[in-house]
Amino acid sequence: MMERSLLTSRIIGLGLTLGVLLGGVVACSSDSESKTESEKNTQAEAPSSAEPGSSATEGSASASPPDGVDSGTLAELRNSDLVVVVKSAVRDKGGYVTVEGNVTNSGSRSWVGADWKSDENELRNNGGSLAGASLVDQEGKKRYLILRDTSGKCLCTKFDSALRQGQSADWFAQFPAPPASTKKVTFQVGSMPPAEIPLSEAR
Repeated sequence: MMERSLLTSRIIGLGLTLGVLLGGVVACSSDSESKTESEKNTQAEAPSSAEPGSSATEGSASASPPDGVDSGTLAELRNSDLVVVVKSAVRDKGGYVTVEGNVTNSGSRSWVGADWKSDENELRNNGGSLAGASLVDQEGKKRYLILRDTSGKCLCTKFDSALRQGQSADWFAQFPAPPASTKKVTFQVGSMPPAEIPLSEAR
C-alpha cells in the first residue's frame, strides 16, 4: 500500500515537472514569435535607401540653360530666315540702355537687314541696320525708339554688307533708359517675334 502511494507521488511530481517545462517552452516560443513580428513591423516602417524618392536631392532644380542657348544669353528670337540672340541689356548712368547680341542668317538667301529699317524720315538713310528696333516698357506703357545723333545716324549697328547663308554678325543698339523701377523690357526689331529681356545696371 505504501509503495503505491510513493509511486503515485512520484508520477504526480513528474507530471508537474513536465508541465512546468512545457510551459517554459511555450512561453519562450511565444516571446520569440512576438520579437520576430516586432522586427518585421519595424523593417516595414523604415524607408529603404534604394526606394525612389528617398534621395536628399530630390526636387532640386537644374541651373542649366535651355538646349542650344548658352548661359550668357538673355533671349533668342527665331523665324524662318534668322536667329537673333540678345546677350546683354545694360542701363547706364548716363540715361540710356545698350542692348547687344548677334544675328545669324539661317535662310537660303542673303540677308541685308531691309526688314529692320526704321519708318522714321530721320532714320531712313541708315539702310540695313537696327534703326527700326525698339524697347517696350509694359508696366510704364511706353515705347522707346532707337537713339540717334544730330546728323540722323542711329546709335546702332549698320550692316554694310549682306549676310550669306550661315554667316553671323554682332550688333548693338542704344535706347533711352526707362525708369529705375523698370527691371525688364520687351525687345522688338523687324518681323522678329518680341522677346522680354531683363535689364542690368552698369558697374
